[in-house]
Order: sequence, then C-alpha cells, then structure tokens
Amino acid sequence: MKFYISTTGIKRLTISSAGTGKASPATRRISGRTVLPLVLVLALILPFLFVRIAFIVLESATACSSTLDCIGWRFFSGSDESMLREELTRALLEAKDGKVDNNEEGIESFNQLVQEMTLKQQDVKAFAFKTKAMLSRMEHNVQSARQRESIYWHLASHGVPKSLHCLCLKLAEEYAVNAMARSRLPPPEYVSRLSDPSFHHLVLLTDNVLAASVVISSTVEKSANPENLIFHIVTDKKTYTPMHAWFALHSIQSAVVEVKGLHQYEWSQEVNVAVKEMLEIHRLIWGEYYKKLKEEDFEYDGEHKRFLEALSPSCLSLMNLLRIYIPELFPDLNKIVFLDDDIVVQHDISSLWELDLNGNVVGAVVNSWDGDNCCPGRKYKDYFNFSHPIISSNFDHNRCAWLYGMNVFDLEAWRQANITETYRHWLKLSQESGLTLWRPGIIPPALIAFEGHVHHIDPLWHVAGLGSRSPEVPRDILEAASVIHFSGPAKPWLEIGFPEVRGLWNKHVNSSNKFVRKCRIMG
Repeated sequence: MKFYISTTGIKRLTISSAGTGKASPATRRISGRTVLPLVLVLALILPFLFVRIAFIVLESATACSSTLDCIGWRFFSGSDESMLREELTRALLEAKDGKVDNNEEGIESFNQLVQEMTLKQQDVKAFAFKTKAMLSRMEHNVQSARQRESIYWHLASHGVPKSLHCLCLKLAEEYAVNAMARSRLPPPEYVSRLSDPSFHHLVLLTDNVLAASVVISSTVEKSANPENLIFHIVTDKKTYTPMHAWFALHSIQSAVVEVKGLHQYEWSQEVNVAVKEMLEIHRLIWGEYYKKLKEEDFEYDGEHKRFLEALSPSCLSLMNLLRIYIPELFPDLNKIVFLDDDIVVQHDISSLWELDLNGNVVGAVVNSWDGDNCCPGRKYKDYFNFSHPIISSNFDHNRCAWLYGMNVFDLEAWRQANITETYRHWLKLSQESGLTLWRPGIIPPALIAFEGHVHHIDPLWHVAGLGSRSPEVPRDILEAASVIHFSGPAKPWLEIGFPEVRGLWNKHVNSSNKFVRKCRIMG
C-alpha cells in the first residue's frame, strides 16, 4: 500500500495497493477539510489528558490499593478538589478528638513533616495526626519558655542589686570613721516634735536606704509646708548604721527625720512572744504553700504567676510583717500616714491629716481609678481560699480589698478596736485549720483584722501596680495621682523595672551624691 500526498495544499490523500501502479478500486480519498480539525483537536486534548492522568496517579498512589481503579473512579467522579477537601476535613476532625503519642520521636519543622510524608507515602489521616503532634509540641515548648521566663523574672526581683549592697557598705564604713555620720537624729532641739500631735507624722518600715531617701525627698519636695513633716524610719539592726549615716549626712530641709533600729526598742515580754509567734505562723503558711507548689504540675498551671508572687521573700520580711504592730512601735502617736518604701509622692499630701475617718481605723483606696469597683487583682478571692468553710461562711469572694502602701491610720481607734489582737486570733485559727485559709503575706490577715474599719478615700490618692507586668495606667492618671506605688516584683531600683515608669522614681535619686556615683546606682 502506498500513500500519495498532494503537494498543493494537502487537498487529498490517496491510498493505493503496493502491487500496481494504478489506483485500485479500493482507493480511499480523505478530504483535508476533515483531517485538519481532527489533528488540532487531538493536539489540544492529548496534553491535558496526559497532565490530568499524571496528577490522578500521583494523588492516588497512597490512597488506593489499585491505581487503575482510582484513576477510573476519580477521572469520572467530578471535582477532585472537593473530594480532597472532604477527606482532609474528616482526617483533621478525627485528629482533633484523637490522642497524640507523646513518646514518639517528634517532628520539629515543616520540612521534616514534608520529608516524612514523602518517604513513607502516608495517607491524609497520618498527615493530620503528625501535624497535630508537631503543633502540640510547639505549643508546649512556647508555654514552657514563657513560664521559665516568668520564673527568672521573679527570681531577679528577689535579689539585692550589687549597687544597693555597695551603698550600704560605703555608708556603714562612713558611719565608722566619720563623726558627722553618727550625729544624733533628730538633733536635740527637734526631739520634742517626735510625739507632738500638731505635726504631721509619717512612718516608714524599711531596710532599703535608697528607697527611703526617694520617699522622703519626694514628699518634702511636693509639700506646701515641709516644716510640719516628721518622718519616723524603723529599720533592722544590719541596716541601721547605713540608714543613720545617710540621713545624718544628708539632712532634709525643714523636715525632721528619726531613724530607729528594732534593737533599740524595749518591748514587753508579751509583745516579744507575740511577734515571734506571728513570724513562725507566717513561715509555716509560706512553707505549706511552697509544698503545694512543688506538688503541682507547674508547667501546665495557669496560676503560676500568682504562686510566684505569693512566695516572694517580702511575704516573710520582718519589716513588712511588723506593720500590724505600729501602735506598739509608736505608743505616743495617735494619727499617722504610713508610706511603703516603693512609693513616690507627686503632690502635697498634707490634707490627709485633716481627713475625717468617721470613726474608722484606716483610710485607704478601695475603688479603682478607672471607675471599676475594685482595683485589678484586688478581690478577696485573689487572697483567700474560699473552698474552706471558715472563709466561705464569713466573707464575700467579690468583696474589694483595700490598698496597702499609702494609708492614714488612727492609732487610737486601732487600739480601741483591738485590731492587732484580731490579727493574731486569725493567725492562730489559720494554724489550727491546716494553714490553708489564705495565701502567704500580711495582706490577707490584715484584711480580716481591719474588716468594718476601713474608710474609702479617692482613688487618685494612691495609684498602685507600677511594679507589675505591663502597667497600663494612662499618663494623665499617673500625673494626677498624689502617690504612685511600684507594687509588684519590678521595683524601680532593679534592672527589670519598667523604663516607661522608672523615670518617675529615678528623678528623685540624689545622683550627685558621691556614694551614689561610686556605686553606679542608676539615676
């Protein structure tokens, strides 16, 4: 058989037998008008079919036992994308409710996941479970990293900076060699003012020399009548000499400063025994709380920050715990303003002594500056164990707690109401109840002792929380507050202090002082 193709435009195609030179009767003519469209159609369809079949073969390689069966079914079944979506959805839902094998060697990255799926030719279900396992491990690692960071952050708040330790050593040395550093505080001509009710008496219980200097300098600077201010500083024995040296060498203009060590008090045997009992019960509560913390699965405990704050060394600080004995520390005073050592006074606070407490013992901020009923994290449920019947039957878990750190105390009303005795009673009750009534610290038993004896004052008198994570106090509130309080772990003298608010404290540090410069204290 021979083919004859016309060279003039391919108008016809002649097929003849091989044994004769003439066209046989069987000769077939196919018109060019029929062949050309057929060739064009095939040219368009065949590449598409090839690619389509190739994709189906690849996708069905791990899903079907027979590739030909899958090709036939998928090729004629309609939308393959819809089918894949449904299959993947089913696999993800199954993985969501399924358990992940944590003992299996984990996939750490997306590239590893792709390599695993490609080499082992696993199905969509395996892909979903492996993806879930990978994401679960990543979430666990992120959570663990955040909690470790929180632990390190709190640990950093527990230590004494090298600069503050240096300052105490330099001042103690100065006290030993410089007679001026040992001069009497206050000078003899001002001793009579220490118990004179016509003056404004402020009390600080602290072992931090630098912090005390900031409190006093900021108060005097903002006072309209600093000559009326009498500061009473109570400190421990080890801090007494540097504290005395600082205020002896840096006298405060007009105001009077008294520095007294605990070793200089002559308390009765009864008070000494009561103080020792108080310290021991607080240590036991702290120890019980620490024991429970170790038994918890700390990595997954959402309350870890609260645990860490409750276990802060300040909960066992003698200077903090002795606040409840202020009437015994100052038997000749009737009305005082108590200031914590991590506060800064921004406006004149003289009117606090004219405040009528309406027969109550303490004047304190209760409501929040933002208009809410309570300051954040300051409800009774944040301090007490309401699963215990003694607590749940006596207190409301939504009751607002008042702020400690800047308070007006009527010491005469305090003595008449037996506040300290009530405090001791509840400490003993806590010991008898398994030490589980409240979190460690002075605040929970103090809230109970002062229950019904609190006079609410304007929230702008005292804005707290500047030492907690992410202080979100608006700038206008900070400026309007009479006293700002760096309550929380991030104290302004620590490196972890927040830069956005630290400047409010640093500006009151005497950065020109030779001891401050030698010890390289930030200021």
